[in-house]
Amino acid sequence: MPLRAPVTRPLTSRMYPFEHEHMSDPLQPIRRPGDPPGLDGAGGSGPRGAGVREPAVNQRVLVVDDDADLRQLFEVALAQKGFRVTLADSGDAALSALAAEPIDAVVTDLQMRGMDGIELARRVAEGWPHLPLLVVTAYGSIPSAVGAMRAGAYDFLTKPVDFDALQLSLRRGIEHMSLRREVQRLRQSLAHAQRYDELVGESAEMSALYDMIGRIAGVHSSVLVTGETGTGKGLVARVLHRQSPRAAGPFVVVNCAALPATLLESELFGHERGAFTDAKGKRTGLFVEASGGTLFLDEVGTLPLDLQPKLLRALEDRVVRPLGSNQEVPVDVRVVAATNIGLEAAAAEGRFREDLFFRLNVIQLSLPPLRERDGDVLLLAHRFIDQLAPRFGKTVSGMTEAVAEKMMTYPWPGNVRELHNCIERAVALTRYDRLAVDDLPDRMRAHQTTGLVEELERAEAWLSIDEVEQKYILRVLEALDGNRSETARILGVDRRTLYRKLVRYGVRSSDGQQD
Repeated sequence: MPLRAPVTRPLTSRMYPFEHEHMSDPLQPIRRPGDPPGLDGAGGSGPRGAGVREPAVNQRVLVVDDDADLRQLFEVALAQKGFRVTLADSGDAALSALAAEPIDAVVTDLQMRGMDGIELARRVAEGWPHLPLLVVTAYGSIPSAVGAMRAGAYDFLTKPVDFDALQLSLRRGIEHMSLRREVQRLRQSLAHAQRYDELVGESAEMSALYDMIGRIAGVHSSVLVTGETGTGKGLVARVLHRQSPRAAGPFVVVNCAALPATLLESELFGHERGAFTDAKGKRTGLFVEASGGTLFLDEVGTLPLDLQPKLLRALEDRVVRPLGSNQEVPVDVRVVAATNIGLEAAAAEGRFREDLFFRLNVIQLSLPPLRERDGDVLLLAHRFIDQLAPRFGKTVSGMTEAVAEKMMTYPWPGNVRELHNCIERAVALTRYDRLAVDDLPDRMRAHQTTGLVEELERAEAWLSIDEVEQKYILRVLEALDGNRSETARILGVDRRTLYRKLVRYGVRSSDGQQD
């Protein structure tokens, strides 16, 4: 689809095939009674442009008309209103343009050769449901324009065209559709949050984890969750339970490292009265209590060797024998185990039964350490701030740039648990509405950042305020893997402001188009 550069030559009367009281200068802002200030592109007194609302940046409008003069007219008028313009001479060419480049809105004539405006509106609504399409029609074709709106058009304007009204309708359409997209995104985020509870992260590693959880939640097989201390293994186990067909059943947690061997056997399998000195009553055991649900064996690598054969038999035969009993009790549980040690290596060294390892390791979920989850640190930090600030009766909206820099460069040996403790301490101590470096634990304050802050501390690298802002914005955007909505939220600016700055920095979108 051919693209036309904005026309800069003076307009001539030949370019206006219809008469209009304002068409002596179609770009002159017009004030109509009742118009709110700034909405129609006008405002205040003085020369044209004084008090005029800043034109939209980076909003591309596709103009579709089989009349070359009208296409040229729309191109010039919209370009001077602040829009970028792509032209198409037919409905088919318009669909090709939509598939080839990002478009923010479509303006189409109603009556065209081949595919008309109604059919184009229907096709756009099907393929690009969040794209506003405006139909331009003659007075006598208003019923057809209403038909186009039923087919999916956002609005229609009658000829002769008032370009201020067109600008207003385009801006409203783009903002309306942007709000619809944002509502959809929030609904998806809410659905994700409800589905995955408190699991937070948008990195590739976490996306792979979400996918795996979705695939195995409904199966009965045992799951072994591995990962460093503090990566959230217990949280993943709970999500697996809540997403499984056993969600209505109990979720029973056993910390194998917290109980002595003699007590652990009784806790897991139960005992009869008098089975040992302190057995003053009968106990069913956690395997039986978890029947119909999930039994989570945390720190399973610490399980005593002499207890492992009994656990293996419970997993294989689905029965347990309480201490002091001759009767076996059937159980129906799904076992999810977690460890922060290499069980396969422990089995090779004789510290863990190999057959039990294979029985537990039917499906393995490996949780990534926080230092490998690109961009998730700030997401988690802001989530923890939002959760903890009300608990301390404080209004904390975020963190300073220096804190964000330390957050992104600190190695987090304690993973998510350490990050949570760090934010809790900072929120408890801060005296400001944003966390400062002084609020951080000593180990974080002492951590030497490598990058933006270190660069700014070098005298030879002194930068202007604008340069500092640019470096920080781009660093946060990179840390969040290009997520612009989340970058804008963390920076405390609206998305339009962020996009305008990225355009000034020459940042290109993921499809190669410059923003």
